Amino acid sequence: MIQMPGPKRARERADDRGQVTAFVVGTVLALWLFAGIVVDGGLALAGKAGALDTAQEAARTGAQELDIGRLRGAADVRLTRASAAAAARGYVAATGDSGTATVRGDTVTVHVTHHQHAQILQLVGVRTLTVTATATAQAERVTP
Repeated sequence: MIQMPGPKRARERADDRGQVTAFVVGTVLALWLFAGIVVDGGLALAGKAGALDTAQEAARTGAQELDIGRLRGAADVRLTRASAAAAARGYVAATGDSGTATVRGDTVTVHVTHHQHAQILQLVGVRTLTVTATATAQAERVTP
């Protein structure tokens, strides 16, 4: 004699419907978030390298603003503070980033802030990733 499943057995099978859909949706969301972290994290890392390049070049640009009168007459090197800071800030502004420049003695320090637009993570509310970099350059007298 063949036994048919009772009403209780049919209800247990009916309760399993939709579990695969929830699993697939959860897996896709997790993979999408992982892809966002990888892609946007890579873009942020590239933005950090770019900000560091900008800071280094801006500091070198500022360190070229020498006080020529003092350079010819004395053995030490001195920067023209206002023009060194302005040259460094101008270089940073020309790249589209924001930053500050400070001059102390013969040293120029530049701090750059770069805003990287998110590609994938903006779907979860992360619009921009902010990275910063700092570089210092020192003016030196070189005798050939």
